[in-house]
Amino acid sequence: MKFSTALLTAVFAAVSFVSAAPLERRAGTGTKKAMGKTKLDASGAVYFLTNEPDVNRIIAASINADGSLNLDNAIETGGRGSHGKSNGPDALFSQGAVKASKKGKVLAAVNAGSNTVALFSINPKEPTDINPIGDVVSSEGEFPISVAFNSNGDRFCVLNGGLVNGVNCYRIDKKLGPIAIVNGLRLLTNDLQTSTPPEGPANTASHIVFSEDDQQLIVSVKGTPDKAGFFAVWGVNGDGSLTADFKKVAPAKGGLLPFGMSVIPGKNAVLATDAGVGFDIVDLKDTSKNSVVKIDGQVATCWATHSQATGNFYLTDIGTAIVTEVHVDDNLKGSVVAGFPLTPGSALLDLDIATVNGKDFIYVLAANATSIDVLSIDSPGLALRQTALNLVGPTKAAGITINANNLQGLTTFAP
Repeated sequence: MKFSTALLTAVFAAVSFVSAAPLERRAGTGTKKAMGKTKLDASGAVYFLTNEPDVNRIIAASINADGSLNLDNAIETGGRGSHGKSNGPDALFSQGAVKASKKGKVLAAVNAGSNTVALFSINPKEPTDINPIGDVVSSEGEFPISVAFNSNGDRFCVLNGGLVNGVNCYRIDKKLGPIAIVNGLRLLTNDLQTSTPPEGPANTASHIVFSEDDQQLIVSVKGTPDKAGFFAVWGVNGDGSLTADFKKVAPAKGGLLPFGMSVIPGKNAVLATDAGVGFDIVDLKDTSKNSVVKIDGQVATCWATHSQATGNFYLTDIGTAIVTEVHVDDNLKGSVVAGFPLTPGSALLDLDIATVNGKDFIYVLAANATSIDVLSIDSPGLALRQTALNLVGPTKAAGITINANNLQGLTTFAP
């Protein structure tokens, strides 16, 4: 199967036609703006980025006991957002622009327009209460797009997707903030020829994750019509430093545009969405087991997350506005379980799952609808849309600018 760069770009641009008009920013002072009464008994929080080119902000929404959301705070990240050379939503062509660590009780966010990354502490008793740890730090590259924590939440790495691309890793000092790890800076530049900002979504970096055992750092890179994408895999040493060179892993035949990734528990493998076909399965130990699974009718499947409750994965498609549930068996064979259509044209982007009172809920950033859709997972094959949190009213009242084409990233924290 071949894909057209023009066609893929058109898909991302086309969904912008139904986007809401940008909100006007009102004058204000301070780094935080309250948008509602924070619930002290909140079951968790959802965070996403405004990614505005003048002031980037994290918007924090509390998760109620029934899984629903309330917008609470907008916190400046200390930098600016940016947009790749394309029209429409998914400005960074990535997953994981903002990420929370449950164990570390920290959150990191990229400032793609400032080439920096910001770190925050999370108050587990009031998860929408986040506070900067130290100063923003350089990403040591251009156009940072994705962040990932190790399992302990005491280290994290950032992925740069611009002209100077690659990864940089930090240890976390709870007072000083991110401290760059010696030999934690590694480049992709020779294997990814692009610009700042990049033209995409084809031929751009996508996502960064740690392997389940923290011994590997994995980056997904989308391909072009002439060359399939790849996965860059570095070894991670005990001190957090990276091996000098990465192992270049190709998707199985038919794999085209590796995008968002989710670790497959207990298998030393990852599931990666593939906007050209459906999804890829990558065995990090034995690449002969790699496979590609087609999702019939898909347009651009780009983001992925995993449910502990069902053991299945949930993928979003920006073009069809469908959440697709997929299963991966013990032999790393993938299959489609079900599809859950949401509002047509809503441009589904990043998603994450939080467990609330023993039940899993999916939170999906719907850029064109300027909302977060909330789905409850009742059982394998059954996810029901419960509600949608509209972002326009509270943000406008607080004087916060949001633009459907700039919104990016989504992560959850549930103590």
